[in-house]
Amino acid sequence: MNLTRDRLRQVGWAAVLLTCFTFTVVLTFKVNAVKSQVRLTERKIVAVKQQKLFLETEFEARANQQQLKSLNDVEFGYQAPTAGQYLEGERQLAALSKERAPDAPSPIRVASAARPGEDNTIPAMVSPLTGKAMAAEVPKGGAHKPVTAASLGDRLSRVEKAGTQQE
Repeated sequence: MNLTRDRLRQVGWAAVLLTCFTFTVVLTFKVNAVKSQVRLTERKIVAVKQQKLFLETEFEARANQQQLKSLNDVEFGYQAPTAGQYLEGERQLAALSKERAPDAPSPIRVASAARPGEDNTIPAMVSPLTGKAMAAEVPKGGAHKPVTAASLGDRLSRVEKAGTQQE
């Protein structure tokens, strides 16, 4: 009889443990489901906040448009461009240009060719800190000279003289 009572007790404990394990699994699934709903709700809240911010910005922009329109009507008198004001290409843009006026300044020149008698050497790059040529090795024969303020001034004056002689 003792044997059956012990066996019954073991089966009882096994049933209690199985019930506890079942409740634990069910509770875990419920907790995960609630967590998922909370995350989903938080995402919706963030989306609604972004939409609210977008709508507030849109409202402010439209309010500013009305204010700008009324200011434009009263103060400036600007009008929206019409279809006839747009250009179809570069040729139409070029057709709008004018001839150069006689008192207009001369155009800026960005490049010039060396004259046959001029020194055609390219000056070497000079470090502003040390004042020495930055090239690792300066070629022999004086092919590169260090650039100084005086040499730049001389070159600039030669270019300006050449520009005035061509005109």
